[in-house]
Amino acid sequence: MLEVRRLKLLAEFARRGSIAATAAALDYTASAVSQQLAALEREAGVPLLDRTARSAELTDAGRRLAARAEEILGLVEVAEAELSAQAEAPMGRVAVTAFPTAAVAFAPALAHGLADHPGLTFVLRQTRLGDGLAQVRGGEVDIALVDDWTGSLPDQAPASLEVFRLRRDPLVLVVPADHPLSDPERPVDLRALREEPWMAAPPGEPSRHAVDRLLDEVGGTGPVPWEFEGLHTILSLVARGLGITAVPALALAAGDRDVAVRRIPDCTLAREVYAVTRAASVRRPAVAVTLRTLYSAARQVVPDAPEA
Repeated sequence: MLEVRRLKLLAEFARRGSIAATAAALDYTASAVSQQLAALEREAGVPLLDRTARSAELTDAGRRLAARAEEILGLVEVAEAELSAQAEAPMGRVAVTAFPTAAVAFAPALAHGLADHPGLTFVLRQTRLGDGLAQVRGGEVDIALVDDWTGSLPDQAPASLEVFRLRRDPLVLVVPADHPLSDPERPVDLRALREEPWMAAPPGEPSRHAVDRLLDEVGGTGPVPWEFEGLHTILSLVARGLGITAVPALALAAGDRDVAVRRIPDCTLAREVYAVTRAASVRRPAVAVTLRTLYSAARQVVPDAPEA
């Protein structure tokens, strides 16, 4: 009989493409993954991996079984969710991963909102760019908070995942507290700011792409924007009077920066923030209550910026 735990490893291998990546994703050693996949091959009675000295890839039988493994794991989770739905209160462990600004923004509301459920163990992690969906699909976490600047995520997500829109997160202008534009009565004119020392994330970061688009629309800036890793680092430098920036509003949720925030006139640049979970786990009380808490938090975490 095929063992479910080994089927999960096979499904993860199909997603990741290598034994090393599978081991890293599931916190195993590469040797343990290789041994478990070899044991699954013995259970199946056919080769599932075509191994060489440096790599391994799925055979045709391996690809077919990996596809079935996704279905089987989904059915197992549905059964577990149906059983846990009979509980009177959310219980057990729920793990959420989030991009950095969302982790900072939502952590207080999650901690407060879930405090009324003593049977619930909550874990919040930060994830690297693009890893959230893979972690949900692989079962490493129950919910991923992800951002999308294209608006296409709901249509592109695998059928095994449920995507819940939490909020629109617009790009806003951030200047030092003593900057002339800290006066909300003063109109924002980006063209007049072209020679200011702009700060932005490195090229390749979605927020940097948005800033580049914003500045391109007004003819670009004089100097190349200063580049710093991490939006919170950029905000701390703006607070010290070293430059100005434009960031998604969610980055300001901590509310402890000595900066002024202004809406940008006629700016449509924004990202959508989503909560993504496996369709099979939506009915789990622990997941359901966490999603409800996220919905509530999404409407409270960022104060409105003054009109441009």
